[in-house]
Amino acid sequence: MYVSLNGTLVAGGQLSWTEFAELAARVGYAAVDVNLGAAMRDGVEATRALLARLKLRPGIVGLPVDFRQDESVFQQGLAKLEEAARFARAIGCPRMATWVMSSSERPKAEQRQILKERIQACAEILNKHGVRLGLEFLGPLHLRRRFPHEFIYRMDEMLDFARECGPNLGLLLDSWHWHLAGATVADILRAGKDGIVHVHVSDVPAGLPPEKILDSERLMPGEGAVDWPGFFGALRKIGYRDAVSPEVFGRGLKTMRPEDGARLGLSYTMDVMRRAGVI
Repeated sequence: MYVSLNGTLVAGGQLSWTEFAELAARVGYAAVDVNLGAAMRDGVEATRALLARLKLRPGIVGLPVDFRQDESVFQQGLAKLEEAARFARAIGCPRMATWVMSSSERPKAEQRQILKERIQACAEILNKHGVRLGLEFLGPLHLRRRFPHEFIYRMDEMLDFARECGPNLGLLLDSWHWHLAGATVADILRAGKDGIVHVHVSDVPAGLPPEKILDSERLMPGEGAVDWPGFFGALRKIGYRDAVSPEVFGRGLKTMRPEDGARLGLSYTMDVMRRAGVI
């Protein structure tokens, strides 16, 4: 496993894609989460040259299709997905990820059918280019209650849904949501290597009731209640070998210099991974 710089750590700075990648290399990251739009504007060769010059791996690419809005918005994004999939594969990052809201304006069965059809359409295009897609489940109670109908929020249910959508689908496993959704080490072991496409890490404040825990206020890995030996121990057991991105909202990052936020995220993440024996 290796650590990839995520944009939440530099929330206080306006950096270009090139500056962001250069910051990752300067601070000591092994990888960088790719800004797909900016990198595609630069082109395949320029992006590959940038990563090679900086000795960085591409960590993850976001799915550039909005399947959460109306059909016209979805179709507009879907029309551009083939080009994006080809690009991701060409730069050595055959992995995309996105999140699925854990509540909906529609009843669960109706929402599930709509999202299944849309995500299946994405999966078919990605699969032609050998690109995997990770779906992120969202655990906090306030997100599960944002809209009238609760939707998928448990790890096991999202994994089953992902596998229904396509053979190249799995999970974006986020330690924050893993903890708050009540998932366990057994859930990671059940997912197996093929079930985990990418990993996000942050920590959950200890001692707060569920209704007081907000997605926008996270801690650095190791500062809260997450079972890090269990989390990383399970990832090691299933043979996960890809990127780990510290995704930390809040924590005063907006008032920090970009370099300070990036260094803080790397330091805390490396520490919990080291203590868990995975690096």
